[in-house]
Amino acid sequence: MRPTRRTLPVALTAALLAAAAGVVLGAAFWSAQRTLTRSAGAARSLHEIPFTLRALDLANAQAENPGFEPVSAPSSYTAGTALADNLYLAGPAGLTVIGFGNKVRSLRTGLELPVAPIVAVTHARLRGASDPQILLATAGAGLLIVNPNVLMVRQLLPASADARDLTALLPLPSGDLLLGTKHHGVLLYNGSTLVQYGNLPAAEITALAAPDAASILVGTRTTGLFYLHAGSLQHATGLPDEQVEALAVADGKAFAGTPLGVAEFDLASPETTDTFKPSRVLSAGVFAHTLALSGSDLLIGTLDQGIQRVPLTTRPHLRNADFRVPYSGQRVDAFVGPYALADGIVLGRGEFGWEQALPSPAVALADRNISALAFAPDGSLYVGFFDHGLDILTPDATGKIRHLEDDHLFCVNRLELDPVRQTVAAATANGLVLFDRQGVPRQTLTRRDGLINDHVNDLAFTRTGMTIATPAGLTFVGPSGTESLYAFQGLVNNHVYTVSAAGDRLLAGTLGGISILESGAVKRNLTAANSKLKHNWITALAPAPQGGWLVGTYGAGVEMLDTEGHFTPIELPAGTPRDVVINPNALLVTATHIYAGTLADGMLVYTNATQRWSVVTHGLPSLNVTAFAMRDGELYVGTENGLVRIAEAKL
Repeated sequence: MRPTRRTLPVALTAALLAAAAGVVLGAAFWSAQRTLTRSAGAARSLHEIPFTLRALDLANAQAENPGFEPVSAPSSYTAGTALADNLYLAGPAGLTVIGFGNKVRSLRTGLELPVAPIVAVTHARLRGASDPQILLATAGAGLLIVNPNVLMVRQLLPASADARDLTALLPLPSGDLLLGTKHHGVLLYNGSTLVQYGNLPAAEITALAAPDAASILVGTRTTGLFYLHAGSLQHATGLPDEQVEALAVADGKAFAGTPLGVAEFDLASPETTDTFKPSRVLSAGVFAHTLALSGSDLLIGTLDQGIQRVPLTTRPHLRNADFRVPYSGQRVDAFVGPYALADGIVLGRGEFGWEQALPSPAVALADRNISALAFAPDGSLYVGFFDHGLDILTPDATGKIRHLEDDHLFCVNRLELDPVRQTVAAATANGLVLFDRQGVPRQTLTRRDGLINDHVNDLAFTRTGMTIATPAGLTFVGPSGTESLYAFQGLVNNHVYTVSAAGDRLLAGTLGGISILESGAVKRNLTAANSKLKHNWITALAPAPQGGWLVGTYGAGVEMLDTEGHFTPIELPAGTPRDVVINPNALLVTATHIYAGTLADGMLVYTNATQRWSVVTHGLPSLNVTAFAMRDGELYVGTENGLVRIAEAKL
């Protein structure tokens, strides 16, 4: 039957009791654990990795926020664990605690928690702790240790940036913790030191599992599966694919999920002392993204085929066939006890298959990955998504959200207001979509209508029509029709990312520099070879308040271009990377500020009053800032992890 609030804690308790029964292994277990302890001691002989361990000030977290308010977005749960009667669900938006079917508390990314997505969750009692703790692995902010009793959070932050980008967690019975990383192999934390673990390659770790107290399985992104057992290290052969997505272990068996199926290993087989290869492959051709064992069945969560159930016992009449469990979502990220996290929501087993177990917000954006923003004259906010069409937020008190998505309205690159028609145009990967004043798509321009390419990166409205930027050049749309221009006719590079018009002059920012056009003809090309431009890859352009243009680059930050074609470097705040990347079209100029969105360094803000740049990160849901829009003194900031707004006066 359908899971209810009443059945939620009962199911959790049953699952946890079963898990607890499996953990009690007796004296033999602890004897075998000495093997891992000796291995850890050998690892400590290597140089230790410096780190800091500090308590996060949750009480004053909101006080540090300059004033950002999130716009309601869908759930984004991708990892979780169950402890006592609570579910701890996490993802890019932060950590949510669910108890008895209701939300108990949320710790939000960028506010109570550091600005980094949570990628893995588990619970364990680490060395020195009296009770189990919730452990959160983040992509860039190290390890977060949550005390669930008082909801206190500590951050373990390695000094090396490579060691902060975590991917997987594996608690050991000794109280030690193994941490998989993206760039630094496997690390071991024993409560006082952090060291490299074992003789494992410094590959990107994707999954960790412990078949028993003396063995470790390590899955990697590109180099397959490793088996550390009794002091020896073996590399698996015969995997369906060398990319290991997930691991599951039980009763002497191990399962490795890959993009081409699941490899089953018989770890109790004597031949594993000489060779380490699968005993069989299950669900060949299925992208196994996450795994869980349920009785005598293996549950496979896929990227695009829902959840599949594979019987592991020999059943000739069923031929060990795969069973697809029906549910409406696509991507399955994790199994948490009796639940599954799919497309960011929580699913539970119902009478007719997997069904949504927790309610979704009544009003929310369709997606979190924002790619473009624009206001219509009536105050409606158009929100474009990276791969999910667009939403239109009504300006009235109802707060209604209308979602539009089709073959053309899918990947939105830019939203721009037509100053003459007072309507919005959407540049997408499949054409240029023109809306009417009621927010209804009325026309779509593609190659059949004269565009040089279907993929539209940007557009600019001019006195004579509009200019459309594509990966194949420029297309001018005017009263007499369409006309295109590309490298053969003088454009510095065919791949145009951004365009900006001011008077009779048009700038085209490309992969190979800037072209300055007048009356539809190229007058001058500026590159790193013939000017002081620091990087040829131009991602954003915007007219500067005092004339000229602001130029955003992929790898050299922001530069100033004057009307004479001379570049002036912009002095960014101390500590800002020299190779900072400005996201496509993520530049906005207002009467008091200039805003630039970066790929990984938050938001750059120039304040006219102080004539200085600053970096804003706290309060943002992501350091990847992708879009801006301004209306009535409020700034809307789009990121890859949601939309926030703030009164510009607070900046």
